[in-house]
Amino acid sequence: MASSIHWIYLVVAACLEVCWIYSVKFLDFKKVWNITWSKFFEDQTQFQILLPLIGYIIFGVTNIILFSIAMRKIPASTAFAVWMALALIGARIVEIAWFKAHFSWANIFFLLLILAGIVGLKVTTQG
Repeated sequence: MASSIHWIYLVVAACLEVCWIYSVKFLDFKKVWNITWSKFFEDQTQFQILLPLIGYIIFGVTNIILFSIAMRKIPASTAFAVWMALALIGARIVEIAWFKAHFSWANIFFLLLILAGIVGLKVTTQG
């Protein structure tokens, strides 16, 4: 049976996936390629351009490491379903809370159905 620590790794990996998604959203490779490295420390906007790339790398690598550790004890299909579902729910929460996306009770209802599926997979998974 999968230990609780592996489920924690999976939940943290899903949270990092949400962070990775938004680092991709704000990443602009064109601006990164045009950074003036000789003035990098003089101009604060240069670092702000690079920040999404740093997040992309850190969140992406850490996410995959934790996800792979979780899959050592959780079946791959269950781990992937839970990881993707939690990332989807997390991304929607971020969109509503920070980006003021459209909120509807129907969305919440269907996200709760996904959450019920996650709980069902957790309860019924044999490690």
